[in-house]
Amino acid sequence: MGVDYSATVEEFEWDIPKSYTVTSVIEDYSNEIGDRVAVKYLNEEGDRSERTYADLCDEMNRFANGLEELGVSKGDRVMHLFPRHPDAFAIQLGALSVGALLVPCSSMLRAKDIEFRANDCDASTVVVHESLTDMVEPVFDDTPLERVIVLDGDGNTGDEQWSTFESVVDGQSTEYDGPDLGAADPMSINYTSGTTGQPKPVLHKHRWMYCFNAVNAPYWWGVDEDTDLDDELLWATTGTGWAKWFWSPVGVGLTTGATQLIYDGDFEPETFLELLEDEGVTKLCAVPTQYRMFANADLESYNVQLNDTLSAGEPLNREPIERIEEAWGVTPRDGYGQTETVALVTNYPGIDIKPGSMGKPTPGVGATIIDTQDEEEVEEGEIGEIAVPVDSPAIFDGYYEKPELDEQKLSGDYYRTGDLASQDEEGYFFFEGRADDIIISSGYRIGPFEVEDALVSHDAVAEAAVVDSPHDERGSVVKAYTILADGYDGSDDLKDELQGFMKEETAPYKYPRRIEFVDELPKTSSGKIRRVELREQEQEKHA
Repeated sequence: MGVDYSATVEEFEWDIPKSYTVTSVIEDYSNEIGDRVAVKYLNEEGDRSERTYADLCDEMNRFANGLEELGVSKGDRVMHLFPRHPDAFAIQLGALSVGALLVPCSSMLRAKDIEFRANDCDASTVVVHESLTDMVEPVFDDTPLERVIVLDGDGNTGDEQWSTFESVVDGQSTEYDGPDLGAADPMSINYTSGTTGQPKPVLHKHRWMYCFNAVNAPYWWGVDEDTDLDDELLWATTGTGWAKWFWSPVGVGLTTGATQLIYDGDFEPETFLELLEDEGVTKLCAVPTQYRMFANADLESYNVQLNDTLSAGEPLNREPIERIEEAWGVTPRDGYGQTETVALVTNYPGIDIKPGSMGKPTPGVGATIIDTQDEEEVEEGEIGEIAVPVDSPAIFDGYYEKPELDEQKLSGDYYRTGDLASQDEEGYFFFEGRADDIIISSGYRIGPFEVEDALVSHDAVAEAAVVDSPHDERGSVVKAYTILADGYDGSDDLKDELQGFMKEETAPYKYPRRIEFVDELPKTSSGKIRRVELREQEQEKHA
């Protein structure tokens, strides 16, 4: 699939049906392509199952009937906390059918995080896998939660507020006559990962799924009306608790009628590579860390059928892009967006990919780069903040019952993403870091990602995080916290070697004047580096 970028941008028009919901899409697919496999599920124990679109529709309706019988109704908040599971879609779609708002939670959270979310959004129900109930039990009485539904539970709860998923759906009809819902009805509250401050409750309406179908599917995944879905198998490696689950398994996989692979197991490069080969995956969406680990494997020994590889979560470095392209003949294509948005910037199918670039703004979205202080677009090559017009359908509908946050983020002409980028003469965006992460040294503005990208291209460096470090003369200098690759030991000689290497790889003023070797980096539950903690450390050291 190739895209004429200029023509597509010029011709793109939003046409969101007022009646659009992902649940109505599943009903339509059940009637039109009911026999097509929607989900191929397997786990690390070797268990395997499939769900057709007709199966999904039946299971969605059974759970919706069960929820309604329990008293869950339109507008209620339903949290969910479970691993990749064959019943994941039935639970999510069933809750949406009754008009509830989904509140996804990751298994990487802690009980205090569940307590915060339940209280913050006033949730009444949580669906939790039996292996994760210890994240709910200690805080249940300190929340507004009225009921707990345990997935894969044995039924011996001894508490009428606790039931099992199996008991909720048992004997329920596969027909459901629920409330009238449409694109303008609330759908989900996705909490941000909290790189700074408490996680924020991002409210999305059902139109979010339409936007994924209209933008993410064709302009990132390469799935459009001309794609023969009988020849495709999609695999997004994300978990059910992240916004990325809605970006791809729901927003692309289900809305397009594709077949997708869901694998429940820890990431092991060799296992995932074997799955790509054995299952015949054609389109893969993974995170940069996984691609970096793939790049260290013997890729040529795997007979994969990939025609697309996608990356999301943070910028992908040049080295794994080049390695995968060399081995498999496909180039990983970066896509950029947030919990609050659809894919704002992507490397489109058919456009030349520039290593290190996020790509170009997606059609219809209106993403641009503006000055960090005012709402003027910056000049070519200048660092500014990625922003989207507040009337764009591609962004969120505010923060759930947080008008003060809405005032901060949505009262101007643009929604500011907080992410910095620059744009070259051909319109390609290059990520420069978070707005809070920008380093100003001797008057130079330095984005951390370029420095980190160059550092990890050195054989000795496995991972790096770059922040500003206070300096009497320069105001700040670049400081690199560095995790070394196996076989390397930190030393002054290695610091000198890395600094010399960096002066060759980047503009000399960008090299890290301070380097500290560490065993780990502080990260959010979604794996994003918390540079704010490293900056605070530097402030304390040089106070």
